[in-house]
Amino acid sequence: MSVQQQQVHGGRPSSSRWRLQVVHRTRFSYAGRVRSSYNEARLTPENSGRQTTLRSRVEIEPAATVHAYRDYWGSTVTAFDLHSPHEELVVTGTSIVEAGPDPVGHEHVDWAVLRGPEVRDAYGELLSSTPLTAVDDEVVAEARAVAGDLPPHEAADAVCRFVRGHIEYLSGATHVKTTAMQAWRHRKGVCQDISHVTVGLLRALGLPARYVSGYLHPKRDAEIGRTVTGESHAWVEWWDGGWCGFDPTNSVEVGTRHVTLGRGRDYGDVSPFRGIFSGAGSNGHTVTVEVTRLA
Repeated sequence: MSVQQQQVHGGRPSSSRWRLQVVHRTRFSYAGRVRSSYNEARLTPENSGRQTTLRSRVEIEPAATVHAYRDYWGSTVTAFDLHSPHEELVVTGTSIVEAGPDPVGHEHVDWAVLRGPEVRDAYGELLSSTPLTAVDDEVVAEARAVAGDLPPHEAADAVCRFVRGHIEYLSGATHVKTTAMQAWRHRKGVCQDISHVTVGLLRALGLPARYVSGYLHPKRDAEIGRTVTGESHAWVEWWDGGWCGFDPTNSVEVGTRHVTLGRGRDYGDVSPFRGIFSGAGSNGHTVTVEVTRLA
């Protein structure tokens, strides 16, 4: 077994922050022996003003040599490869995090600033659509009508709630390659789909926006010490003079129940695990997430 220690910090949680333990386990099984595999895991939560990662490790079975680095978008990546025959691969990320609301406010800019060359040059990649986030003109027109004459911050909030009002959350309704427009037409999807549609519309309105990957504790009144089945989760951030986080699936601001792993243009930039292998065929994989509120 190989263990990667990522960060260790001290400290006590304040009353406005939760201390959460997250255990994210992915188990791959194969029809026979796999000779080699090359993999990347994004399972290490960030450190930011809103969130402090007290401890984080990634365990791999069978044993592998790991290399950690930060990717282009700032996510911590644990890269590893295996060259001994194996019929199963288990990757487990275990983290303890203190999370809360964003403690730093900022001055919200107006539409004129957002349309200026400085913003468009600085955030060009987060103003352009991707195959997963592209939305049709008629949907953009609906979002513009919802935004109306609202200033950017209020318009972004209104668009987030507009998307949630038009897409029903339904587990299993889509898959990881479902595009924003496919989910919109189906009117059903999961947090990934709702976030892709929201990001696409925010960008179309002229707000730099990014897709955020992480975890959500499912209970607002979580009991301390009780482990529950959690979930990988996705939400959005937009820039209107500073970055604002919002969870459109639950129509709430990002706060104590949210643990951030990484950000990017869409899910493809922040998927928790990706890799290739050589050998027997795959029998599939299972994913479990357990979340415990510690304080």
